[in-house]
Amino acid sequence: MHKRLPPFHLAIKVSDLAAARDFYTRLLGCMEGRSSETWVDFNFYGHQLVCHLVPPAQTRVRAAMHSNPVDGHAVPVPHFGVVLEMDQWNTLVEKLDEQGVHFLIEPHTRFKGLPGEQATMFLLDPSDNVLEFKAFSDIAYQMFNK
Repeated sequence: MHKRLPPFHLAIKVSDLAAARDFYTRLLGCMEGRSSETWVDFNFYGHQLVCHLVPPAQTRVRAAMHSNPVDGHAVPVPHFGVVLEMDQWNTLVEKLDEQGVHFLIEPHTRFKGLPGEQATMFLLDPSDNVLEFKAFSDIAYQMFNK
Protein backbone atom coordinates (compact mmCIF):
# COMPACT_ATOMS: atom_id res chain seq x y z
CA MET A 1 0.00 0.00 0.00
CA HIS A 2 1.44 3.39 -0.94
CA LYS A 3 1.22 6.57 1.06
CA ARG A 4 -0.91 9.29 -0.52
CA LEU A 5 1.05 12.36 -1.47
CA PRO A 6 -0.21 15.63 -0.02
CA PRO A 7 -1.91 17.94 -2.51
CA PHE A 8 0.10 20.65 -4.20
CA HIS A 9 -0.84 24.33 -4.39
CA LEU A 10 -0.41 26.25 -7.63
CA ALA A 11 -1.35 29.89 -8.30
CA ILE A 12 -1.65 31.02 -11.92
CA LYS A 13 -2.49 34.26 -13.74
CA VAL A 14 -5.80 34.63 -15.56
CA SER A 15 -7.25 37.61 -17.42
CA ASP A 16 -10.93 36.75 -16.90
CA LEU A 17 -12.29 35.02 -13.78
CA ALA A 18 -15.64 34.18 -15.42
CA ALA A 19 -13.86 32.43 -18.30
CA ALA A 20 -11.58 30.62 -15.83
CA ARG A 21 -14.59 29.49 -13.79
CA ASP A 22 -16.31 28.14 -16.92
CA PHE A 23 -13.19 26.34 -18.16
CA TYR A 24 -12.17 24.75 -14.87
CA THR A 25 -15.66 23.87 -13.59
CA ARG A 26 -17.75 23.10 -16.68
CA LEU A 27 -15.06 21.76 -18.99
CA LEU A 28 -12.66 20.08 -16.55
CA GLY A 29 -15.15 19.27 -13.76
CA CYS A 30 -13.21 21.03 -10.97
CA MET A 31 -15.18 22.16 -7.93
CA GLU A 32 -14.90 25.81 -6.98
CA GLY A 33 -13.74 26.69 -3.47
CA ARG A 34 -13.19 30.07 -1.87
CA SER A 35 -13.02 33.21 -4.00
CA SER A 36 -12.91 36.98 -4.03
CA GLU A 37 -13.20 39.59 -6.76
CA THR A 38 -9.57 38.97 -7.75
CA TRP A 39 -9.03 35.21 -7.30
CA VAL A 40 -10.79 31.85 -7.16
CA ASP A 41 -9.72 28.44 -5.75
CA PHE A 42 -10.44 25.19 -7.58
CA ASN A 43 -10.13 21.58 -6.52
CA PHE A 44 -7.90 20.52 -9.42
CA TYR A 45 -8.14 16.74 -9.19
CA GLY A 46 -7.41 16.81 -5.45
CA HIS A 47 -4.96 19.73 -5.59
CA GLN A 48 -5.43 23.44 -4.94
CA LEU A 49 -5.34 25.60 -8.06
CA VAL A 50 -5.78 29.33 -7.52
CA CYS A 51 -6.56 31.61 -10.46
CA HIS A 52 -5.47 35.21 -9.79
CA LEU A 53 -6.86 38.02 -11.92
CA VAL A 54 -4.19 40.10 -13.69
CA PRO A 55 -4.36 42.50 -16.66
CA PRO A 56 -4.79 40.62 -19.97
CA ALA A 57 -1.43 41.82 -21.30
CA GLN A 58 0.29 39.93 -18.47
CA THR A 59 -1.35 36.58 -19.28
CA ARG A 60 -0.85 36.38 -23.05
CA VAL A 61 2.43 34.52 -23.38
CA ARG A 62 1.74 32.15 -26.27
CA ALA A 63 3.87 34.11 -28.75
CA ALA A 64 6.86 33.84 -26.42
CA MET A 65 6.19 30.21 -25.43
CA HIS A 66 9.23 27.96 -25.42
CA SER A 67 9.13 24.27 -26.24
CA ASN A 68 11.41 21.27 -25.88
CA PRO A 69 11.32 18.10 -28.01
CA VAL A 70 9.83 15.09 -26.23
CA ASP A 71 9.17 11.87 -28.15
CA GLY A 72 8.57 13.69 -31.44
CA HIS A 73 6.47 16.58 -30.11
CA ALA A 74 7.31 20.18 -29.24
CA VAL A 75 6.27 20.24 -25.58
CA PRO A 76 5.42 23.78 -24.39
CA VAL A 77 7.29 25.20 -21.42
CA PRO A 78 6.07 26.19 -18.91
CA HIS A 79 3.07 23.95 -18.38
CA PHE A 80 1.32 22.20 -15.50
CA GLY A 81 -1.14 19.39 -15.16
CA VAL A 82 -2.07 16.21 -13.42
CA VAL A 83 -1.56 12.47 -13.73
CA LEU A 84 -4.89 10.65 -13.99
CA GLU A 85 -5.91 7.02 -13.97
CA MET A 86 -6.18 5.76 -17.57
CA ASP A 87 -9.99 5.50 -17.46
CA GLN A 88 -10.23 9.09 -16.12
CA TRP A 89 -7.90 10.27 -18.89
CA ASN A 90 -9.98 8.54 -21.59
CA THR A 91 -13.20 10.01 -20.18
CA LEU A 92 -11.66 13.49 -20.16
CA VAL A 93 -10.48 13.08 -23.77
CA GLU A 94 -14.03 12.14 -24.82
CA LYS A 95 -15.51 15.13 -22.98
CA LEU A 96 -12.99 17.55 -24.47
CA ASP A 97 -13.55 16.12 -27.97
CA GLU A 98 -17.33 16.52 -27.55
CA GLN A 99 -16.78 20.16 -26.55
CA GLY A 100 -14.62 20.78 -29.62
CA VAL A 101 -11.55 21.72 -27.59
CA HIS A 102 -8.46 22.66 -29.59
CA PHE A 103 -5.42 20.68 -28.41
CA LEU A 104 -1.91 22.08 -28.57
CA ILE A 105 -0.78 18.46 -28.70
CA GLU A 106 -3.50 15.97 -29.58
CA PRO A 107 -4.18 13.06 -27.22
CA HIS A 108 -1.69 10.30 -27.99
CA THR A 109 0.54 7.64 -26.41
CA ARG A 110 4.11 8.72 -25.66
CA PHE A 111 7.04 6.30 -25.29
CA LYS A 112 4.94 3.50 -26.79
CA GLY A 113 6.19 0.06 -25.76
CA LEU A 114 8.82 1.48 -23.41
CA PRO A 115 8.95 1.80 -19.63
CA GLY A 116 7.01 4.92 -18.74
CA GLU A 117 4.53 4.57 -21.62
CA GLN A 118 1.88 7.23 -21.08
CA ALA A 119 -1.16 8.81 -22.63
CA THR A 120 -0.83 12.59 -22.84
CA MET A 121 -2.48 15.71 -24.23
CA PHE A 122 -1.89 19.46 -23.99
CA LEU A 123 -4.40 22.32 -24.15
CA LEU A 124 -4.72 25.99 -23.25
CA ASP A 125 -7.04 27.56 -20.71
CA PRO A 126 -8.74 30.86 -21.70
CA SER A 127 -5.71 32.84 -20.42
CA ASP A 128 -3.18 30.77 -22.40
CA ASN A 129 -1.94 28.73 -19.43
CA VAL A 130 -0.75 25.39 -20.85
CA LEU A 131 -2.13 22.24 -19.21
CA GLU A 132 -0.98 18.65 -19.66
CA PHE A 133 -3.07 15.66 -18.68
CA LYS A 134 -1.40 12.27 -18.66
CA ALA A 135 -1.95 8.69 -17.56
CA PHE A 136 0.62 5.92 -17.31
CA SER A 137 0.01 2.53 -18.94
CA ASP A 138 1.61 0.97 -15.86
CA ILE A 139 0.58 3.17 -12.94
CA ALA A 140 3.07 1.31 -10.71
CA TYR A 141 5.82 2.75 -12.90
CA GLN A 142 4.66 6.32 -12.28
CA MET A 143 6.86 9.25 -13.05
CA PHE A 144 9.81 8.81 -10.69
CA ASN A 145 11.10 5.45 -11.93
CA LYS A 146 13.78 5.21 -14.57
